[in-house]
Amino acid sequence: MTKKPKIIVVLPAYNAEKTLEKTINDIPKGSVDEIILVDDASNDKTVKLTKKLNLILHEHSFNMGYGANQKSCYKIALERKADIIVMLHPDYQYDPKLIPHLTDFIKNGYFDIMLGSRIRSRHESLAGGMPPYKYYSNRFLTFFQNLITGQNLGEWHTGMRAYSSKVLKNIPFKKFSNDFIFDTQMLLSAVKKGYKIGDIPVPVRYFPKASSINLKRSLKYGFLTLKETLKFKFS
Repeated sequence: MTKKPKIIVVLPAYNAEKTLEKTINDIPKGSVDEIILVDDASNDKTVKLTKKLNLILHEHSFNMGYGANQKSCYKIALERKADIIVMLHPDYQYDPKLIPHLTDFIKNGYFDIMLGSRIRSRHESLAGGMPPYKYYSNRFLTFFQNLITGQNLGEWHTGMRAYSSKVLKNIPFKKFSNDFIFDTQMLLSAVKKGYKIGDIPVPVRYFPKASSINLKRSLKYGFLTLKETLKFKFS
């Protein structure tokens, strides 16, 4: 009999009090074995609510950044013997009900990594509230990264991802950035190591309570994405 894989959802959280419970309630019952929340020194009641919801909690004593938060998430998930790790933002920007669709592709051996792509059509992305500058920059960066890496992903910049544990055990993610460019470094490293990456479309949800980096940080992120992709090309 094939052993049932242990699926753990990790939530990199910062000031997620207003959307956390809604996110948790939408995770299909029985689809995951554990839920871990890593709080990056929130100044709201995220920690108090996490305890109320009986989630596995890890707290950073100071704000370390989005990439550093994920590093803690993956380290703890691996320590808890996860076979598949789903990274989900607790701000309700991504639909938790789609988690089984991501994990099934990994369970059945089709892919090592699955992404939830918010870019199915321009109309849907913009109607879902994605700012036009984010949509067009996402399209440009994704096209460039696909061209350089030989992939054909719908989006390189999604915050909904599922990883086989073997990927996280073999990618040196602890060496990557503590900031938002961490996500790009993860995928570039996975491509370099030959892991299979797939994606499915997910709804676009931009609203005031959903987290999003501002224009200045978006420009910095875009520049670093180009830099990391070119480094991949010539390394």
